[in-house]
Amino acid sequence: MSITMGTTLASLVTNKRRVSALKSLGIVTVGDALTYYPFRVTEPVPLRAIREAAPGQQMAFAAVIRDMRVVPMNARRGYRLEATVDDADFARSRRVPGSTARLTFFSYRKSYVDWVSVRLRAGTSVVVSGMPGEYMGQLQFTHPEILTVAPVPAGAGAGLEGYARGAASGNGAFAGSADPYASAQSAYPPAATAPSGAALKYDADTVQEALTRVCRPRPVYHASSRISSEHIHETILGLLWMMGARTSSTPDGQLAGAGAAGIVAPATDTIAVQNGEEKSGTTAESGAEALSQSIPDVLPESVRKAKNLMHRAEAFLAIHDPASTTRFKEAIETLRYEEAFVSQTSLLKARSHAHKSAAHSCPLVTDSLRDQFIASLPFSLTAGQQQVIHDIAADLAHDWPMQRLLQGEVGSGKTVVALAAMLQAVDAGYQAVLVAPTQVLAEQHAETIGRMVEQLKPAIPVTLLTGGMKLAARRKALAAASSGEPGIIVATHAAFSKTFQAPHLALVVIDEQHRFGVEQRESLNAKTDDGTTPHLLVMTATPIPRTAVMTWFGDLDISWLTELPGGRKPIRTVVVNEADAATMGRMFAHIRARVDAGERAYIVCPRIDADDEGNEGGSGVSAAAGSARGRAAASGSSARTAAGGRATRAAADAIGIDDPYETFDENGETVARPPLHAVAEIADRLQKLPQFQGIRFATLTGRDKDDVKTQVMADFAGGETPILVSTTVIEVGVDVKQASCIVIFDADRYGLSQLHQLRGRVGRGGTNSWAFLISRAEPGSPAEQRLEVIHHSLDGAEIAQADLEFRGAGDVLGDAQSGGKSSLKLLRVVKDADMIADARTRAEQLLAADPELADEVQLAGAVLDFTRGNETFLTSS
Repeated sequence: MSITMGTTLASLVTNKRRVSALKSLGIVTVGDALTYYPFRVTEPVPLRAIREAAPGQQMAFAAVIRDMRVVPMNARRGYRLEATVDDADFARSRRVPGSTARLTFFSYRKSYVDWVSVRLRAGTSVVVSGMPGEYMGQLQFTHPEILTVAPVPAGAGAGLEGYARGAASGNGAFAGSADPYASAQSAYPPAATAPSGAALKYDADTVQEALTRVCRPRPVYHASSRISSEHIHETILGLLWMMGARTSSTPDGQLAGAGAAGIVAPATDTIAVQNGEEKSGTTAESGAEALSQSIPDVLPESVRKAKNLMHRAEAFLAIHDPASTTRFKEAIETLRYEEAFVSQTSLLKARSHAHKSAAHSCPLVTDSLRDQFIASLPFSLTAGQQQVIHDIAADLAHDWPMQRLLQGEVGSGKTVVALAAMLQAVDAGYQAVLVAPTQVLAEQHAETIGRMVEQLKPAIPVTLLTGGMKLAARRKALAAASSGEPGIIVATHAAFSKTFQAPHLALVVIDEQHRFGVEQRESLNAKTDDGTTPHLLVMTATPIPRTAVMTWFGDLDISWLTELPGGRKPIRTVVVNEADAATMGRMFAHIRARVDAGERAYIVCPRIDADDEGNEGGSGVSAAAGSARGRAAASGSSARTAAGGRATRAAADAIGIDDPYETFDENGETVARPPLHAVAEIADRLQKLPQFQGIRFATLTGRDKDDVKTQVMADFAGGETPILVSTTVIEVGVDVKQASCIVIFDADRYGLSQLHQLRGRVGRGGTNSWAFLISRAEPGSPAEQRLEVIHHSLDGAEIAQADLEFRGAGDVLGDAQSGGKSSLKLLRVVKDADMIADARTRAEQLLAADPELADEVQLAGAVLDFTRGNETFLTSS
């Protein structure tokens, strides 16, 4: 069976529970497994004789089992297995007296105890790695790692001298160390021979091989309650073996290569197919060559040599089976540069593709609708708005499509800029579409735009199209769009449906670009009847640092709106420990006072109801609900499971956190955290408080139907229900000017940029406003440090930069980045800025010589995969 990066694990791994556990981590194919990188690598384990042991310090040694017994633990149930080991020969090689120690194992399962008993028979040679302790005056290793060593054929010697040569050659973890067997003169005792009639399988053929394996640096992976880091590592090593990596020795007994020294054939009860077993005598060098055939390189050879990088197959091997920590870091840098090169090549190709397309030219005319609109505004445009409107006007006059990203803080006036651009397109005789992520926001846009253009001459038709409209209204809106009459269409995802046609479409404005994928945006190109590509303006209020913008939106022209219109007051942000009942009480009393003054308050919870436990995870919903990125905009903004795989839409609706930060212990296991608060639970609790007697509450979640959402928001804005308990559906675009307070429960579990977005829902009417961040974070914890950033800053760019530094690209860029199917897992937007710039320069040179990548088939495939897997970063494919 030929194994490739796309081969599914289900066809290779026989343990279906393991397949399911890996799938929950987003690992479905061989490629997913090899790119599931460890988050750290352990230091090499030192060799020490038993007499050199120091309690609490990791060590490894070779020994012989002297005796073994199994003791039932009647009082506690289960069994205790104790084995006594003697390291006389190993200690002699280190010039210290031999000694004994106890190996102890506990288990409730008799089958496990029986399995260990068979492996630890008296006379068996073993290599032990673990942390020593003391029990009843004797040195004890509890649940150490054990490798059994095959018995030495009669007259063949113990092979200790062979190990000595391997160590002296500087192999693996032993480079530069003293030769542990330099003075060894004898083999292990004759007792270390195979039991008669037994068909035991040993872990290693020689002591040398076993010591090398346990002492080498060990990668540690993010794990879960369903699968440990060790089992993840075991599976990945098994896959590498099947693809060609081997452990073998040259005729003189030295290890052939550090990079492949630790990989042995996986057990048939773990791996169903073992490719190439007939080549078990293959040398490590030819094994690496076989691996490179299964894992072809992506980087052009010229780039790889110029940067002195490893082959891709070699890098995977050095990451998952590192001979040294230095080798591991070099491999990480190789694959990090690969990600930078692929991403920049993708962006450059996207930009080139866009400039080759035709678009409708929309030049400004005398007494234009745009100028009438600007003159009718009851306020003066900021200098930033004027400059951006001017830049967009110049772009629209071209006969190739504009591709521009407009980034601005909440309330910076992006809607005015977008409307000016749409009026320019309408003035030229074409249609413009504004696509909003939710029905509530689309309805608000349609109402706002309708008011703004009602005095213009000639009259401008404004058509609303949403998926929640009644059939008759929907048909009327579709007919208006298909007529081709110049005008403005405000739509939700309905604009991407096959029934929507706009034959004279010249401009598409995407509000909150991270909510739409590239395939959806590209579908709008097919709406025109003349083959032209519409001009594209994407807008986001999610703050993105300039370094990130240049990295991920390199195919776009960028505009920033940094000035806020006059009249808006800074939002006061308060972090409240949920356990502080007195402060919580004062906060609720304050909110009641604001409500009595005619203002409104949002209460935000990450979950819909308390029964959504199954949707909760350590990593959360990337978009998280969207990664789990995934992002989620990935931050997701789609949904992601706790381990990083994509979750269902129901899970995304149930949990509104954008890629909450996971907490891991030192072994990569997710740390259990308190359950997230739910809308139904909090609404019920708050209505019973004395501070809110006589106040009507409303609830709003992603599960509510569109007409219900519309009515709830109308009642909230009108004051009938002045307190709204909701999920993060109010995060984007909801504009209630009377809202002055927002309370965010479980704030320590949100991304900083998402908190900043939520905070921007209040203070839009010029009143004093407050944001209360309710936290259960431990004092001094990273979660508390994150909240301090947003507590002290209202600068979106500063907050986004901190978000990047805390957790990578995360929710500031979208769900693909956070995990799940993203092909970007190592690249760091901030720290790797220089690497990204270098990759962009080399990618430009490559594309100048080979625009279609005809000579770089593997790179072309990686670019295509990147575009599909990271669509939230690209605006054209």
